[in-house]
Amino acid sequence: MAEDSDLEKTEEPTGRRLEQAREEGQVPHSRELGTFLVLMVAAAAFWTMGSWFMQRSMVIARKAFSIDPEFAHEPDLMLVRLADVSLDALLVFSPLIFLLVLAAILPPFFLNAWVFSTKALVPNLKRMNPLSGIARMFSWNSLMELGKAVLKAGLVGGIAVLLIWKERDEIFGLLAEPLEVGLAHAGNLVAFSFIILVATLAIVVAADVPFQLWQYFDKLKMTKEEVKQEMKEMMGDPHVKGRIRSLQMQAARKRMMAAVPQANVIVTNPTHFAVALSYQAGMSAPKVVAKGTGVIALKIREIANQHAVPILEAPPLARALNKHAPLDAEIPSALYNAVAEVLAYVFQLANWRQTGGVYPVPPRDLPVPPELVPEAV
Repeated sequence: MAEDSDLEKTEEPTGRRLEQAREEGQVPHSRELGTFLVLMVAAAAFWTMGSWFMQRSMVIARKAFSIDPEFAHEPDLMLVRLADVSLDALLVFSPLIFLLVLAAILPPFFLNAWVFSTKALVPNLKRMNPLSGIARMFSWNSLMELGKAVLKAGLVGGIAVLLIWKERDEIFGLLAEPLEVGLAHAGNLVAFSFIILVATLAIVVAADVPFQLWQYFDKLKMTKEEVKQEMKEMMGDPHVKGRIRSLQMQAARKRMMAAVPQANVIVTNPTHFAVALSYQAGMSAPKVVAKGTGVIALKIREIANQHAVPILEAPPLARALNKHAPLDAEIPSALYNAVAEVLAYVFQLANWRQTGGVYPVPPRDLPVPPELVPEAV
């Protein structure tokens, strides 16, 4: 049962899944929204600019159908005349064309679905499979689209019938009006009816847009196993991350061990802790170049013996340095005095090795603040 639940698509799509879908050209879209915007813009343009379109169209029509013997006998001049008339018509209707193109582009912005993806243009032979096409014809989505089309046709047709019935007196009254008055009156009736019919599509859009969004996100839902796999890919496989962390620690340990021969002294616990200190002229304070416990501490001691680096047993100081002094950082100011005594001993030891004399006495009871000393291991 647990395996079955893991295979069910019950999880909401992650941000990465949505981004991958956008890259493949899969975005929510609503044909009804696009149709509504284009028709509404066309209706508004004709309602506000219809008289101007009519006047300019009549001027172009008179110009186009006027008879000029010069043009009638010269085919080349007729083509020039046709080009002039076509350009005039294009200039007249260019505002309408611009608004319609803008209305056709806007719908993806309302759905946050504007994307350019070349993957959607790649030919897919699976789409040409006749069996798949037949399956899509009788799919749940096709039945939903058929139901929407029937409801839309019924709604628009019903509103159209009501408008015609309501305006029947004015429609029949057009027969008794003069030609120019009747044409203007008819134009107003058509424009008004067109706007009302387009406005009814807002009901269809209000139902279709939420449905398309729900269908889009439902299609991209993921199984629990897919979510886990994606998290592994994003965050990294724990086994791989552990291996990388192990390699990084090994590399850091090698760099640390390479710094031990340049240290001035190794402070030990004596075996559980080992901290390598270095101090050169110009440094504001001694620096910890290597430290560790257990096996690492023994390795530090081994390398120090190989390179004749002095080793001093000072358990409280070793534990305090290991606890409070970061690697490759200066020691805490509270340990300056204790470390100063250690370095003084180291310099005395170096001088004894060169000139001989009395062997220096290792420092005891170093001034290490008790609050910095962790419990002994």
